[in-house]
Amino acid sequence: MSTKKYVLTLACDDRKGVIAAVGGSIAEQGGNIVESGQYVDPDNNRFFMRVCFQIAPAVTLSDLQTRFEPVASRYDMEWHFHDLDVKPRVMIMVSQLGHCLNDLLYRNSIRQLPMELVSIVSNHESYRRRAEHEGVDFHYMPITVETKLEQEAKLVDLVEEQQIDLVILARYMQVLSDELCRTLSGKVINIHHSFLPSFKGARPYHQAHKRGVKLIGATAHYVTADLDEGPIIEQGVQRVDHAACADSMVAIGRDTECQVLAKAVKLHLEHRILLNEDRTVIFH
Repeated sequence: MSTKKYVLTLACDDRKGVIAAVGGSIAEQGGNIVESGQYVDPDNNRFFMRVCFQIAPAVTLSDLQTRFEPVASRYDMEWHFHDLDVKPRVMIMVSQLGHCLNDLLYRNSIRQLPMELVSIVSNHESYRRRAEHEGVDFHYMPITVETKLEQEAKLVDLVEEQQIDLVILARYMQVLSDELCRTLSGKVINIHHSFLPSFKGARPYHQAHKRGVKLIGATAHYVTADLDEGPIIEQGVQRVDHAACADSMVAIGRDTECQVLAKAVKLHLEHRILLNEDRTVIFH
């Protein structure tokens, strides 16, 4: 017998009986839990849970939501069901450094990322042909001080028109306005090197090389109005020694950025991330 797969994510204040109530609700509808993770934050007594379950196709998403509502109300939950047959619709934004873009395009081509790649947006024309080769819509949106707000408004319109669920900043080298960050809150993932705040501005790897840095890292996080300070999803690090030249450090850094960004994106697409104030709870 064929089945459908759903993920339920939820958060609420920790109380006795939450896990039993969730499991009971799913079982009453004929669901079979195949993966479950839960966590209680001792600092704020907040309970987080992710449940993946199989259920007969006759049980619709609307049925699940209606029958779960009494449980959610009883425990005052923030909750959401995700139909795993519906792949999140994704937009990638890039400037002139293409390593993260190319990595994501490859992973998408071998179906390593459960997403529907809808479009690529850039403030440069550099990757138009790359996008066209992959059969992905390319949108050129040049940015100047004078046109920034106008172009951001067009971007929001495009996100709404294309029903985008996730925007990936794959080394998109423009700072998003506070208003745009609020509009797309929880829907934008960024990647950057982890030399901040020590080495800002141009050629950070060369700055780090001059200082004899021994660790090269990358951080993927949700975008907020606080520049590069949104909730962290994933980080990676590689050790180097005195023999590593600046160009070697750049290459190592770009590989690390690709790996960290891809992992963060996959976690998001699989609904494994729950926000806990300014932090994340991640069920691997």
